[in-house]
Amino acid sequence: MADENAADQVRAWFAREGRALPWRGDDVSPWGVLVSEFMLQQTPAARVIAPYLTWMERWPTPAALAAASVGDAVRAWANLGYPRRALWLHACAVTITESFDGRVPSDVAELEKLPGIGPYTARAVAVFAFRAHEPVVDTNVRRVIARWHHGRSDQESPSAKRDHADMLALMPPPAQSPEFNAAMMELGARVCTARAPLCAECPLARTCAWRNAGYPDTGARGATKQARYDGSDRQARGALLAVLRSAPGPVTRAALERAWAQAAQRDRALISLIDDGLILPLARQRFELPS
Repeated sequence: MADENAADQVRAWFAREGRALPWRGDDVSPWGVLVSEFMLQQTPAARVIAPYLTWMERWPTPAALAAASVGDAVRAWANLGYPRRALWLHACAVTITESFDGRVPSDVAELEKLPGIGPYTARAVAVFAFRAHEPVVDTNVRRVIARWHHGRSDQESPSAKRDHADMLALMPPPAQSPEFNAAMMELGARVCTARAPLCAECPLARTCAWRNAGYPDTGARGATKQARYDGSDRQARGALLAVLRSAPGPVTRAALERAWAQAAQRDRALISLIDDGLILPLARQRFELPS
């Protein structure tokens, strides 16, 4: 590490400036942490707060969600986007209830066996729910490391082996590493942003290799631009799902046709939703959420 006090500085900054998000409280259960990690995938924290609180009030344990229908989970997912996450979260609750006596496992390897959980989410749950000494590296963390540690203007494409090694080299002792993980994520999300980073507010500014080199534009290797949402198949899928979420029962094809006028795109979206298990086709051209 360029400065042996850097980890302490980041944690001290986080203690002062970190947002009081509902899934960060000391009384949050491992299930609450797991739910938050599902919801936060590709979704800003500000959009997650209200659905998270509603979800946890309704389904405070894995067993509570497992007893509900998949359709209820999809309906409660509302406008969070990427609704397959609701399917995976429900399947995860069922597995935890049936195979782990209703308790979220603490081991990364066991967590990775759960439906919908990959290496990143497994480590995030292990660290933030059970204080494991593991690197949690998302896009924000990779950007902070790229600038502060490597002097690059932006992060490279994800590489678990490289990213975990980079983070482990910077992490403080195990007793302090969960807060450091959270602090690095917060720093990337709010200060060391992709555009217009707030270097004057950064606790790492003095030892930042990129800043000390004069902010060179080294390029973003492997960076991809997110596809436009307006008019996309994603928007079409969301419009069709919104009709089913708001309906008390099955809906007709005519109702779906009114929701999205472009026929070819609507049919493509409907087929993909059926293939994903988010919509069930019924007789007489009717459709419903999975039961």
